[in-house]
Amino acid sequence: MREVKYAEAVRGALEDEMAADETVVVMGEEVGALGGVFTVTQGLLERFGEDRVLDSPISEAGVVGFAIGAAAEGMRPVVEIMFSDFVLLALDQIINLGAKIRYMSNGQFSVPLTIRMPGGGGTNHGPQHSQSLESLFAHVPGLVVAMPSNPSDAYWMLRHAIRSDDPVIFLESKNLYFRTSGDIDARTGPDGFGASVVRAGDDITIVSAGRMVERSLQAADRLAAEGVGCEVIDLRYLWPLDTASIEASLRRTGKLAVVYEAVEFCGWGGEVAAWAGEHCFESLDGPVVRVGTERVPIPYGHALEDEIVPTAERIAGELRGLAAY
Repeated sequence: MREVKYAEAVRGALEDEMAADETVVVMGEEVGALGGVFTVTQGLLERFGEDRVLDSPISEAGVVGFAIGAAAEGMRPVVEIMFSDFVLLALDQIINLGAKIRYMSNGQFSVPLTIRMPGGGGTNHGPQHSQSLESLFAHVPGLVVAMPSNPSDAYWMLRHAIRSDDPVIFLESKNLYFRTSGDIDARTGPDGFGASVVRAGDDITIVSAGRMVERSLQAADRLAAEGVGCEVIDLRYLWPLDTASIEASLRRTGKLAVVYEAVEFCGWGGEVAAWAGEHCFESLDGPVVRVGTERVPIPYGHALEDEIVPTAERIAGELRGLAAY
């Protein structure tokens, strides 16, 4: 085990997969000489050369389309979108092409493509550089949607994504890049798509992913001091969705809160809530609580952002109300 920052874990996964498989290539805007706007790809150009670390033009649709073609022909491209907000320019390529090729070719072609995207708030980048768009991708058949919340998962889930034969949307929290450190588990290789129970508890189940896992744990600590035990499930993947872990937890706790950074209205948390209401109704002892971001553009500045994005204090307040049932 070794302790690294979240960004270093992502870089380590890229290095290790590129060293193990010469078909793995990295491409995107300023990923080469600059080393990425968040320095995640720093050093890759020097180690692997310009044939495998490709700076692209300022065209998200162009680089994603090129990568889809390369993937269909046997390469394993990893595309970095500088900010997740910019991926909107490549949605036609991702949704109508990358996500559909395996199905439309009756399995004759696969698209082993990973699209990395720094997303979410917490870095004072404002409305056009801080959105959480994961709900959009979770809606699209053919895409795997990954959201690691810690360095170890960032490392192993990215290696798993690169080895996958289906396109993976890999959402990284830029707020966690250099603020969060942790050990990388000494596993023998990438594992599957299951969720992780990161805190045990008997009174309330909290389901979360990405940056909000940390805030959910902070809220659970506050409730624990008040005698309420919260079990926190880190989904790790929005698709495939590990409903078995959610169901097993609800059988013990009987109460569910879903915490997510995406806009609460029509966000992925609504799907978890609806699934629980449909399949775990008899286990529920109270209403399902959703704690998401207000339907407002992300403002500049932490103080303003904390007015609309779930904070540990706001999550704890919602949990207290749920515990009272």
